[in-house]
Amino acid sequence: MKPSAGYTNRPASDNPRDIEAWGLTEAARRLMLAAQTPENPEPLRQALSLNQRLWTIFQSSMAEPDCPLPKDLREKILVLSLIVDRQTFERLGDLDVTKLHSLIDINRNIAAGLSQRPVDATAPAAAHAGTASRAPMMTPPAAGPGAQRPGMAPGVAAGGVGKFNISI
Repeated sequence: MKPSAGYTNRPASDNPRDIEAWGLTEAARRLMLAAQTPENPEPLRQALSLNQRLWTIFQSSMAEPDCPLPKDLREKILVLSLIVDRQTFERLGDLDVTKLHSLIDINRNIAAGLSQRPVDATAPAAAHAGTASRAPMMTPPAAGPGAQRPGMAPGVAAGGVGKFNISI
C-alpha cells in the first residue's frame, strides 16, 4: 500500500502524541470498516495486521532502555499490548467481525487520551480546572520543535514512538 493510500485526517504536525493518536484512530477506523463486510475477510486481515504492527511498535518502544516514561506506566502499556496481541491473534484465527469491539475500544480510548494535552504545571490553577484526570500518553511531549531524544538518530524529534517508523 502506498503511504498516502486510504489515510484520513493525517496529522499536520510532527507531534508524536498526535501521530500515535492518529495511528490508533486509523487502525480502529479500518477495523470498523472491515466489520461492515464480513463476507470479505481480506480487509479484516489487513486491518488486524495493521493494528498488530502499530502495537508492536509501542511494545518495542516501551522496552527500549532509553524510554523516558516511568517504569510503572511502561509496564501497564506492555500489559495492555499483550491483551491487544491476544485479541488480535484470536480474531485472525476466527475472522469473527462481531468480536472486534475490544480492539476498537482500546485504540479509540488510548487515542482520546493521547489527543489531550498535558497540563502545564507552571500555568495558573484556573487554566487547568477539570484537567486532573488526563489519560497517560504513550510518549512524552517533545522538548520543543525538532528536539532530539537521547539515543535517537539525528533529526528525529523528541517524544517519538522510538526508533521505529510505521507505514499505515
